[in-house]
Amino acid sequence: MSAPVIETSRLRLRGHRCDDLPHCTAMWSDPTVTRFIGGKPLSEQQTWARLLSYVGHWALMGFGYWAMEERDSGQFVGEIGFADFKRDIAAAMKGKPELGFALASRFHGRGYASEAVAACLAWADLHLPSRLSVCLVHEDHSASLRVLKKCGYEVFERGAYNEQPVLFLARQAAAPGSKPTT
Repeated sequence: MSAPVIETSRLRLRGHRCDDLPHCTAMWSDPTVTRFIGGKPLSEQQTWARLLSYVGHWALMGFGYWAMEERDSGQFVGEIGFADFKRDIAAAMKGKPELGFALASRFHGRGYASEAVAACLAWADLHLPSRLSVCLVHEDHSASLRVLKKCGYEVFERGAYNEQPVLFLARQAAAPGSKPTT
């Protein structure tokens, strides 16, 4: 399976391509982006491994990450999706699709994260095998926490990941026919 295309009023979520690597590398090497996600910038090699993981998730799991781009300009905005990273963390997260997202710093503060998360969750509610999705967020990442809570995620545990304080959050899929939370 490859990533389906999802369009919102301002964004297009699509599968990653090889020509996304320079844009992804620029985003993941930006200390502003990685401050709360791993704590340190990534190399091109590390970013390439991420990109391959995203594509592999679609092929093996039937879900994965999308590249986000502006519909009008086609500019790379960031990445969003679900993964099973097989992390050795909170037991309640094991085997559940884990939501994650990151935006290039020049796109912060425009509401793109909320728009993309809402679209991603609408897709997930129809297609993910699990009715529960999870995520982890650095406890000081207030912008991401606002987006997640607005979209129905609730904290269920505090902990640490890579020696950083994190919150573990979960969301039940919306009932069929219900209005999505945004």
